[in-house]
Amino acid sequence: MTRVLVVDDSALMRRVVGGALRAAGFEVETAKDGVEALERVHVFAPDVVTLDVQMPRMDGLACLDRIMVERPCPVVMLSSTTTEGAETTLEALELGAVDFLPKPDGAVSLSIDTFEPLLIEVVSAAATARVRRAHRLLERVRKRGPAGPKANVSQRPKGPRASPTSADGLVLIGISTGGPPALDVVLSALPDAFPWSILIAQHMPATFTGSLAARLNTLCALSVVEVTKPTRIEGGSVYIARGDADMIVSRRAEGLVVLPAPSSAAHRWHPSVDRLVSSAMDHVEASALIGVLMTGMGNDGAAAMTALRTAGGRTIAESEDTAVVWGMPGELVRRDGADHVDPVGLIGQRLLQLVGV
Repeated sequence: MTRVLVVDDSALMRRVVGGALRAAGFEVETAKDGVEALERVHVFAPDVVTLDVQMPRMDGLACLDRIMVERPCPVVMLSSTTTEGAETTLEALELGAVDFLPKPDGAVSLSIDTFEPLLIEVVSAAATARVRRAHRLLERVRKRGPAGPKANVSQRPKGPRASPTSADGLVLIGISTGGPPALDVVLSALPDAFPWSILIAQHMPATFTGSLAARLNTLCALSVVEVTKPTRIEGGSVYIARGDADMIVSRRAEGLVVLPAPSSAAHRWHPSVDRLVSSAMDHVEASALIGVLMTGMGNDGAAAMTALRTAGGRTIAESEDTAVVWGMPGELVRRDGADHVDPVGLIGQRLLQLVGV
């Protein structure tokens, strides 16, 4: 039986989260703050921890940092949907949390029907996640904020290059669980002279994708923006799909554009990787497309990227060695849809090789 430690300073949330998990067959214990959580992780030895961000005595980030040093295990953050909450959650993911869930808004009873199934799905996936021991990451992560040593990349001139031509194309990245730190690794490996455009579908709510784009924009040499309206695709720029919707490629008089679209009921996960790739194939030659499928549960993107490879495009799957959850890239490999299977630290180099930079 999977053991879950539920950590939250709210008695109501401990009851809601713990009750839902017990009803689904998990063994559950609770803690009311980070100090108590650290005691329980050594005694209870949980397979997964759900961790509130804001708590007295020891907040969620400090507790997470200690867990990843003392007894690493999959941690799912429970976060508010405010801008501050989103930024803290992204910091937690960089510290080693495998996933997060927005806390129910308003009256918990009104949103519990949608929260509970997602909670069970995320915790079940987290139980299979790959977690490695960290080494006092908290201060290093915080130093990478706007005032940190890596922030100087955002001070370089970041402007659009030429629109994709027969020589330039699109890199299409699909990613989910464990995505933000993996994207940091890949994008940071690309120089500001990278000529192709990069379109990213990261499974994430809309309240978090803007903060993700802003964070990545400070951590890599390329310009990174969230797509909230029809936007002309410019070479050498990165486009993040807005959460709770899909992102599609289209062609207009001014050239290729990327635009948000209402989430399609035909696709389970959003922003949909399959829909993004299929729309790109409708408007760009397959030979000018590179599909990259990275860490995440489920199979979103595997079908479309397999079709892309069959049509003459090139595809990369993140290897099992580095994926937090080898669901999406693993399915691409099982379908024989991957030209290359690379660890996350080498995907950037692979892109440079395929693009010819």
